[in-house]
Amino acid sequence: MARKFLYLFAILIVMVVAALFILRIWQNELTRFAFVPRVAYGRLEPLPRNAYAADRMWFARPGLQDDPAQWIPAGVTKGQGRAAVFFIHPTSYLARESWNGPLDDMDTNRRATYYVQGMASPFNGQAQVWAPRYRQAAVGAFLTDKAEGEMALQSAYLDVRQAFDSFLASIPADAPIVLAGHSQGALHLMHLLKDRVAGTPLASRVVAAYPIGWPISVEHDLPAMGLPACASPASTGCVMTWASFAEPAEPELVLEAYRTRPALDGKAKDTRPVLCTNPLTGSVGGSAPASANLGTLKPSKDLKSGQIVIGAVPARCDQKTGLLMIGDPPELGPFVLPGNNYHVYDIPLFWSNLRADVGRRTTAWEKLQASGVK
Repeated sequence: MARKFLYLFAILIVMVVAALFILRIWQNELTRFAFVPRVAYGRLEPLPRNAYAADRMWFARPGLQDDPAQWIPAGVTKGQGRAAVFFIHPTSYLARESWNGPLDDMDTNRRATYYVQGMASPFNGQAQVWAPRYRQAAVGAFLTDKAEGEMALQSAYLDVRQAFDSFLASIPADAPIVLAGHSQGALHLMHLLKDRVAGTPLASRVVAAYPIGWPISVEHDLPAMGLPACASPASTGCVMTWASFAEPAEPELVLEAYRTRPALDGKAKDTRPVLCTNPLTGSVGGSAPASANLGTLKPSKDLKSGQIVIGAVPARCDQKTGLLMIGDPPELGPFVLPGNNYHVYDIPLFWSNLRADVGRRTTAWEKLQASGVK
């Protein structure tokens, strides 16, 4: 009997090892199988011209009740900055029944509300925060080279662009502007900068842009966006971006998805390091110890609240990849992606530093305006 038990135990060990081996070798393929839609692409009709005049088309905007972007953790006070913030939330549509998420899907909107609370709240030290609903591309659109994936992203972007135009028409004509987005939202923000900001008078009103969590090519994306990378903590009219990995990092799936699509200038991307601005230093590249981290937002288990943890992680821009390394994996919750990818926590990891960064750059922008420097 004991011998049979040992044989059974040995077989179970072999099965577990084999399963782990399969997951490690085929995790990218299994991820694609789980999330890439199997349906034909359904063309989306444009939204009505005045769609974004309605409160229901926004997760956050001035005057909304229960605005998730206005949440603050204990110990943090509301700021009084002048800037109007336009924030584009990341992918919350995880199903594969469609290439674009419907606006009325309850699970999708619930996840998006949590994202806006955790990721847009660092910006509520400013006068206004706007975060639109949009028919986002399914998460599987990023995991395939099928034409349907690109079409889904294009349709989502048209919604975002329409929301952005409504945002501009609703804020004071002289208000400083902060632009932000995460993941899919960051990708749409990159296109907004190219189409609506670069080379226009609007560029002079941009305090900073934060397209976080989507790799940006220094050679092929950044010039088309019309703004330089933030060279110092007080720079204005510049770009801050990073993508967070604990170590040891395995970023192949992310870098593959990044290189699949052409850059903003239409050219193919290469293996050179992507842009990395360090959220703990406010400048390009370099490293900073955990002691420079003013506060990481650790979400509660139900994601409805969170607490600030000071000095939780360091930050180092990896010279080979341009990705942001945060040292040993911190315990923030169950949403760490394969390869020690802390994508979901890109903003919460540096919640307090980002809040301070926005405030500092807004103040610097106002001083420049007062001095007559354009």
